[in-house]
Amino acid sequence: MNIAIVGGGSKCLYLLNFIEKHTFQIIAPIIVAVADINPSAAGFLKAKEQGLFVTENYNDFFNRDDIDLIVELTGSLDIYNDILNKKKKNVRAIAHTTAILFWEIARIARKEQDTSLKLREAKTIYEVMINELIEEDVMVIDTDYRITDINDTMLNKLGLKRDEAIGHFCYEITHHQDKPCSGNNHPCPLIQSLETKKPSKTTHVHLDKTGNEIYYSISCYPIIKKGEMIGVFEMSSDITKDIKRQKNMMQQEKLMSIGRLSAGIAHEINNPLTTIMTSSMLLQEDTDPEDPIYGELETISKEALRCRNIVKSLLDFARQSQPVKKSLSINQIVKDTLFLVRKQAAFNDIKIHADLFDDLPPAYIDKDQIQQALINLALNAIEATKAGGEITFSTKNHPKTKRIHISIQDNGSGISKENLNKIFDPFFTTRETGTGLGLAITHGIIEQHGGKITVQSTLDKGSLFTIILPLNREGKNAV
Repeated sequence: MNIAIVGGGSKCLYLLNFIEKHTFQIIAPIIVAVADINPSAAGFLKAKEQGLFVTENYNDFFNRDDIDLIVELTGSLDIYNDILNKKKKNVRAIAHTTAILFWEIARIARKEQDTSLKLREAKTIYEVMINELIEEDVMVIDTDYRITDINDTMLNKLGLKRDEAIGHFCYEITHHQDKPCSGNNHPCPLIQSLETKKPSKTTHVHLDKTGNEIYYSISCYPIIKKGEMIGVFEMSSDITKDIKRQKNMMQQEKLMSIGRLSAGIAHEINNPLTTIMTSSMLLQEDTDPEDPIYGELETISKEALRCRNIVKSLLDFARQSQPVKKSLSINQIVKDTLFLVRKQAAFNDIKIHADLFDDLPPAYIDKDQIQQALINLALNAIEATKAGGEITFSTKNHPKTKRIHISIQDNGSGISKENLNKIFDPFFTTRETGTGLGLAITHGIIEQHGGKITVQSTLDKGSLFTIILPLNREGKNAV
């Protein structure tokens, strides 16, 4: 479409530049001529520079055969009517008001395009941030608890697709509940933010499939629109490792304090206990077995011996020395342990099995300490297992983590959930004759070897203790 413009001012210049910069899909407008009584007008000069036909009299357009449309941009209605009267029948004409209307429509369209582009750019940045840069779980939640967005990290952890989460209640997706979170273990941070209109932070305690506690730190940041809170941006992260690290540090400090206290008490008690035991035994030798006093003396001797064993456990606990590590076979130490406890297991009609990994690489360990730990676990398993039960020792190699696993599994009485987190505490025991030091000593030995010990247990079904030890020379005392 060939266009002639009457009026070479700023509007003409704008139209020249607009057509020059843009590509048109349906029509191809080409400006072929410009007329203005002022040869210094900006549009007139631009057309002249481009080599277009320019004139000071628009009547020159009416004799041309290459014009399809005349655009009047002078703002004069008289000139527009004159053009309508003189133009050829096949040539169309539009007034400046119509042209301005089209420009306004084009301006609005461009503004919408710019806004749409900015929105797309902002959305792209947002998606990159929540899906690539932020490693935490992220949700955007409305004030009615419905999820409006969720990042890929959280979807992958939940094993859900996006449409399975969007529009659902947050407590339904994350906690499998039919009402908002509440209580000491699950305070709702959204409610706190709604009440205060400020960011809120809380910690949730969950249980995994095996009943172990998982700690989540949850932060909510209000989303404000026109002064009103329309939802929150919620970020949550697993802080279980940090919590366990703090608990381990507190445990170690507690163990050190108890160890020093135990050593002092044990030394003070040990001497009078020895005197009591010796005196009662000497008196027994001089007393007729039929004499009632003889039985009383025997009770004194037995109870004094039991106290002495408790003192010995206290001293063992207090004297936990740094391990002297050597490259040794774990399988052989397990075999030696089974040899030592086999008679006690047989006496209780309990079968002990070994499922040892072939070609298990050697580990840098202190043989005596590791054997002591295994004996403690074996004796606990024997005491927890009824006649006819079974205990299995197994070993396994994990090359990727450079760790060896030693597992002791029984089908005994098991441990209740409320006691699982206490069993490694010093002096905690559920047995009348127990000292509560065996597992505390075992835990300390494994920690000093750079390893860890875990437990899984179900009441009336049994327990599984797993010792995880490094293969490399961890610690200063490897030789």
